[in-house]
Order: sequence, then C-alpha cells, then structure tokens
Amino acid sequence: MKRRVAEMEEEAAKLREMQATLDQAHQELSDTKDDVDNRSIFVGNVDYSASPEEIQAHFQSCGSINRVTILLDKFTGQPKGYAYVEFTEPSLVAQALVLNESVFKGRNIKVVPKRTNLPGMSRGGRGGRGGPRGGRGFFRGGGFPVRGYRGGYRGRGRGFTPY
Repeated sequence: MKRRVAEMEEEAAKLREMQATLDQAHQELSDTKDDVDNRSIFVGNVDYSASPEEIQAHFQSCGSINRVTILLDKFTGQPKGYAYVEFTEPSLVAQALVLNESVFKGRNIKVVPKRTNLPGMSRGGRGGRGGPRGGRGFFRGGGFPVRGYRGGYRGRGRGFTPY
C-alpha cells in the first residue's frame, strides 16, 4: 500500500513539473506574440493586385522589415484588401504611421498600429447566437406568441396532446 502511495506521489510530482514547463512555454509564446504585435502595423484599403514585395517597397523608407502578410479569403483565395507589416524594431512603427493616407497603387491606404486580439471578444459583445436577443424563439418579447414544442403556442390554455 505504501509503495502504491509513493508511486502516486512520484507521478504527481512529474505532472507538476510537466505543467510548470508548459506554463513557462505558454508565457514565452505570449511574450513573443505581444512583442511581434508591438512591432507590426495594419495596412487597410490595399489594392487587391498588390504583392508583398510592392508593400515592402512602399514601407522601405521606414526601416528594416521582417515580414509582410497579405490576408486572403480562405474560401476563394482572393486578397481581402488589407495587410500586416512586421518591422525589426518597435520604434519603426511610429515612422510607418506617417504613411497613413498615402497613395499606394492609386488608393489611399490606412496605416494604424496592429492591435492585439483579446480572447473571447470576437462576438462584439452582442451575446450568443442569433444577434442581440440571442435568437431564443419565435416572436420572443413584445407580447407576441412564443412557439413551443411541435409548433403549438404556449400560454393560450389549449393544452397539447402528443398522440
């Protein structure tokens, strides 16, 4: 019995150690993601025919660039019309913001610092499924009838016999 308890304690110690290394790796990943976001800009209203090399050439005057990412529609593969530019230094972001409303391929581009997405904030604060009211039923609210099980209306006193 004592041997089994010792084995369980040993296994628990290994699990704690593994959890600590995972937490540390997650923290490092989070730090690097924030660092990349601090060195990046969002470029909006980008011409659909623009290539990453052309965008890099447009922002070359700001400083050294690590990466240019043009986002594509996942179903059609067509560009969405915006891009992200990652610089080597966070100080270069301020220089890139000067190019806001500059003309690139005949369009005035929008240049703003890249924001960090917060988990769970993608719904815009509107609630669950179906929009602002949550899509909870047929004519819910406002004194309209609410559709119940098998199409009957609740609250009318008719009752429902399933068979």
